[in-house]
Amino acid sequence: MRDRDTPVRVGFRTNTLSDERLQYIRQLGVTDVFINPTEPGGGTGGDVFVDESDRTDTDRRLPLGPEEVPTAEYLRSLSDACETHDVDLAGIHTLGYNSYGDIKFDREGRDKQVAAIKKLLQNMGEANIPILGYQWNPRGVVPMRTGTVRIRGGAEATSFDLEDVENASDPALDREYTEAELWDNYERFLEEILPVAEKADVTLALHPIDPPNIEEIGGIPRLFRNVESFRRAMKAVPSDNHGLKLCLGCFSEMGIDVTDVVREFGQNGDITFVHFRDVDGTAEAFNETFVDCGNYDELEVMRTLIDTGFEGIVIPDHVPTVRDDTDWGHRGRGFTAGYLRGLARVAADR
Repeated sequence: MRDRDTPVRVGFRTNTLSDERLQYIRQLGVTDVFINPTEPGGGTGGDVFVDESDRTDTDRRLPLGPEEVPTAEYLRSLSDACETHDVDLAGIHTLGYNSYGDIKFDREGRDKQVAAIKKLLQNMGEANIPILGYQWNPRGVVPMRTGTVRIRGGAEATSFDLEDVENASDPALDREYTEAELWDNYERFLEEILPVAEKADVTLALHPIDPPNIEEIGGIPRLFRNVESFRRAMKAVPSDNHGLKLCLGCFSEMGIDVTDVVREFGQNGDITFVHFRDVDGTAEAFNETFVDCGNYDELEVMRTLIDTGFEGIVIPDHVPTVRDDTDWGHRGRGFTAGYLRGLARVAADR
């Protein structure tokens, strides 16, 4: 029986495209996946979590870095594996810090990283993989989360408290940087990369820094911390192939009206795909929670996405760990996927 169509599709991010993982994903009614890359040799690039426990006999991963760019042929093989299970490989979820750290700080090695990203975009275009997510975060300056808490029914969720962050610094940096410097470096990156993305018909999707609001930690300004920074990013080098990986949880952490954010960027056509997650609290102190009990009205947000004409993918992220769950969170993700699919149906049918 065919799945019912809605403008919004539910997808997952995953470290592996094993047959077992893809079969489970499709059984949930999920139609799209983004693959998390790993550093060559199995590292995580600073931004991606790798669960060694989910390795299987059909493990398929994506080593990625300046020294190792996946070929178009290899990318097609990943897409073909997904197609076997009636799932689309929607994109590469993010670039790890190993792919852009020297670009961000204009260090020796930036040109090599730029060349690798250009080659990656060209290969993605040949393989018809349409989205490349990216972040612009410093590595090692502040942890994304500082602890865990118990939420509904004793489920475990990650948390952050700025008071628990002391003496933050990045040992790889030998000086402090101004915000103007980092903006110059970022905009130069866009000027070099976006023409290649346009030619390859690949869309780049920018994620907020998490946690947001905090202007500077460890001598490093945190650029993508508020709505104004995303307006600037979208206008800096205008392109139909540049948009947002709109992380609703990050905007919820900012303590602002998430519906207004969705409406603004949705009407502008700037939303590439969405992290549909929420938190309890705001940037300086918060915890993840189930998608049905956070700061914002999730149905209103889904309706607003659809009303602005968004026809794309929403993915669960940072799901709580429930009883007998796995490292990847099969049960937590399963609950969230079902909830989001129902939410999309209700929002579309009104």
